[in-house]
Amino acid sequence: MPMIELTRLNRKPIVVNAELIKLVERSPDTVITLITGDKLVVLETVEEVTARVVRYRQLLHPSQSQASVPALCTRTPAGEEQ
Repeated sequence: MPMIELTRLNRKPIVVNAELIKLVERSPDTVITLITGDKLVVLETVEEVTARVVRYRQLLHPSQSQASVPALCTRTPAGEEQ
């Protein structure tokens, strides 16, 4: 299963299907929206969640080079792309 480990705000661990993540946002807590519409609030930062998803995908497809991992767009607080 395509699962990543995360932590709820109450410090209880959860395992999330990485393939179901639609978006991850900071508001100020990290909120994960799944393709089902469900929302999860976790202790990990947006960058940590993103890194875990990328790491999972690299484990799933180890023969692919780093260049083949989709680039992730990050935005500054002003909304400009970095």
